[in-house]
Amino acid sequence: MARSRWPVALGLLALGPLLAAAYAGVNLVAIRAAVQAQVAGPEWAGGRLGPGGMTALGTDTWRLVSWTALLAGFLSVVYAVIGVLLRRRGRGRTFLLVLSGVLIVPYALAVLVALVNPVKMLPELYDSPDFAGGIPAWQAGTVAILVAAGLAQAVGLCMAAAEARRATTASVSPGAAGAPGAPQP
Repeated sequence: MARSRWPVALGLLALGPLLAAAYAGVNLVAIRAAVQAQVAGPEWAGGRLGPGGMTALGTDTWRLVSWTALLAGFLSVVYAVIGVLLRRRGRGRTFLLVLSGVLIVPYALAVLVALVNPVKMLPELYDSPDFAGGIPAWQAGTVAILVAAGLAQAVGLCMAAAEARRATTASVSPGAAGAPGAPQP
């Protein structure tokens, strides 16, 4: 008898929201480093800092990154719920699988925004070389966090669907009375 893969599927489904939060946190660290460089730069000339010690550029950049992370995180939670619901027996699994396919579009939009990289793009729009110079080199790779979250959840969803299918076929074995293919008395 094969062991259940449900704990692994559940772990992969839970990685989505965790990695979306990690994407936000890592980018916040990068934005704070860039804000420090902007304030220390010659173009700053004693301007005011907003709440949280952020410049206007830092605040706008953080808003765009946090909205992206919130969208990806919300969709990750929805995917985790879909994965859990796929495990139950009964109708509605087809709808859940179709819904998960439709939700790929907004998740891909979040990944596209992360790929465009607002942390690198906004300093160019604001014409702030000090901020751009303070962005850590590793920040450009943060889009991989959202891609990894999506891939982990896709594998977890497939595993959950396969586990549910396996449980359904095991409950309706060919030798059971009334099952299709069973000899009738």
